[in-house]
Amino acid sequence: MSAITIAVDGHSSCGKSSIAKALAKKLNYIYIDTGAMYRAVTLFAIEHSLFNGTELNRNELLRLLPEISIGFFYNQQTEKSEVLRNGTNVEEKIRGMEVSSKVSIVAAIKEVRQKMVELQREMGKNKAVVMDGRDIGSVVFPDAELKLFVTARDEVRAQRRLKELLQKGQEVSFEEILNNIQERDHIDSTRESSPLIQTEDAVVIDNSDMSIDEQNEMILKLAKARID
Repeated sequence: MSAITIAVDGHSSCGKSSIAKALAKKLNYIYIDTGAMYRAVTLFAIEHSLFNGTELNRNELLRLLPEISIGFFYNQQTEKSEVLRNGTNVEEKIRGMEVSSKVSIVAAIKEVRQKMVELQREMGKNKAVVMDGRDIGSVVFPDAELKLFVTARDEVRAQRRLKELLQKGQEVSFEEILNNIQERDHIDSTRESSPLIQTEDAVVIDNSDMSIDEQNEMILKLAKARID
């Protein structure tokens, strides 16, 4: 049985990370959340006062970019892979609405994407990896043996995200989240560098009306078919 590379792309808040985590666990593969890497860079920009509203000091971020190191570690207490930025666990901080509202701006910068893609390719060079993001199947691993493109209706994604944030104690509205999702979709799909696209060889998963179990069972079958 040979190891393969599995790329999971798709729109924001459609469950890509949950899908990739569950699949990696079933296959005993390494899971890499590339969206978290861009969130970590965005948090760095926020903490260094590089944003004025939605205006980013791009030149200063690029000057400081070599100082940013990003890695993952497995937290045995939470049983999750969590993000380290310059040696500090930033997992919780990168999941808030402030980072969510600005991450697509940072992720659209060509030089940022180039650095992240280099890191991602290094992490996945030995295969046996499930990687999720926006450009995994199109740019990072165009030769991945299995490519998934995950999506769901806007309102469904917004409701899921609202539930998640409310459980974390964050005060947000459905309208705020829906607008954020639609804005991120637009930026991700129209940016000049590595836009979000559905590759011709990707299997489309619309999970708007699917249970988590149904979704995961179908995707596991797809993966096993490619591995066998």
